[in-house]
Amino acid sequence: SSTHPAFTVRPLRASSERGEAAKLSQAAMSLVSARSSLCRGLRRGSVVPPAVGAVQRRFLNLHEYQAQKIFGDFGVGVPKNTPVFSVQEAVEKAADFPGDEVVVKSQVLAGGRGLGHFKENSFQGGVHIVPKAKVGEVADKMLGKTLVTKQTGAEGKPNNILLLAEKVSIESEKYFAILMDRGSGGPLLIGSKTGGTSIEDIAAADPSAIIKQPVDIKVGMTTEIAEKMATQMGYSGGQIQEAATLIANLYKVFIDCDCTMVEINPLATLTDGRVLVCDSKVGFDDNAEFRQKAIHEQRDFSQENPIEVEAKKYDLNYIKLDGDVACMVNGAGLAMSTMDLLSLLGGSPANFLDVGGAANVEAMTAAFKIISGDPNVKSIFVNIFGGIARCDHIAEAVVAGVKAVGASKPLVIRLEGTNVEKGMQIIKDSGLDAFLTNDFTTGAKEAVRRASA
Repeated sequence: SSTHPAFTVRPLRASSERGEAAKLSQAAMSLVSARSSLCRGLRRGSVVPPAVGAVQRRFLNLHEYQAQKIFGDFGVGVPKNTPVFSVQEAVEKAADFPGDEVVVKSQVLAGGRGLGHFKENSFQGGVHIVPKAKVGEVADKMLGKTLVTKQTGAEGKPNNILLLAEKVSIESEKYFAILMDRGSGGPLLIGSKTGGTSIEDIAAADPSAIIKQPVDIKVGMTTEIAEKMATQMGYSGGQIQEAATLIANLYKVFIDCDCTMVEINPLATLTDGRVLVCDSKVGFDDNAEFRQKAIHEQRDFSQENPIEVEAKKYDLNYIKLDGDVACMVNGAGLAMSTMDLLSLLGGSPANFLDVGGAANVEAMTAAFKIISGDPNVKSIFVNIFGGIARCDHIAEAVVAGVKAVGASKPLVIRLEGTNVEKGMQIIKDSGLDAFLTNDFTTGAKEAVRRASA
């Protein structure tokens, strides 16, 4: 048997190591538009900047302790655990756990916590198995500090909460996930008799080790499907029923909570016979926020880029990148094309910014404030195609936004579409110092030229 720290929910950020389930089958490719973690694996060569994978985010990430509570509410077996918010609380609640040791886990929305370090005191590791007598000492080194992992970047993320969990002894580990599959038109169960390690490596070594079971979205989970999946994953005897019940409950979480993915690795059988979720990744669909208010109200804004949070207030989809050409575009598809073209022309996008249908004065002003505040930006490329949104209305908003913020950086504006002539005239009459064109490529070339001038 082996000892494993209890249950970890890792966020679905853009990272090659987070697409475990996605790389198993073409089914997972259906999540590209919903999961940034998958987009990075599908970049077209070096044309698309690394962070572009984060553009089409349609998910909410919760902390481990929050996801564990949801799992418990649905009857999914998890190790005993409790969140703590102070050193004193950690000491007091550690006494409630069985055994002489307890697992102390940092709560930040980033993977690689166990190998991370705290910026303020260089304390190594965000996950520790600790004797109860030393919980206070360890908690003091972790709470209120900034955890740096390979996925947070050098700036790290604030760790304001700890999760205490029971230490469990694992007899065997398996893999289980639920995804939405375009091929079958519904949820897809994915499992393996082997877990606790990279599922990509397992699939590469033996594709037959990966079990796939589609679920009819109209019929839903049945006892037959759950038991069949449990049996194929290697459970036997009385454990078949226990595993089948857990699988059915995980499916209920997936459907009832509007998840984008539920991935369990490992799904552990303990030496005492229990079948528990000991490590997990869970994402919730942002589009379902209107009916999942209790879940989405748990969002921890301290874990997010404050600029992106501010942009969201104005319905702007903003992702900061590392380049020097700021982009302001209406529509995600055009925004991606804009970034592609800038890269092909030798430029480097400073951001992804989709103003979408929010191209009004207030939103445009906020957008210009955000991109003008980036010290790396050397030129601004506004690329608008007026379809439903008319070019003259957008032009008025652009002019008002630039004047409100102040045009301190070279500006290139490309307009095309409905009422484009009126839109061009509005900008010409405004007196803005901007390069104006109807041609996409011409505008992109000029933006790159001005950034390098």
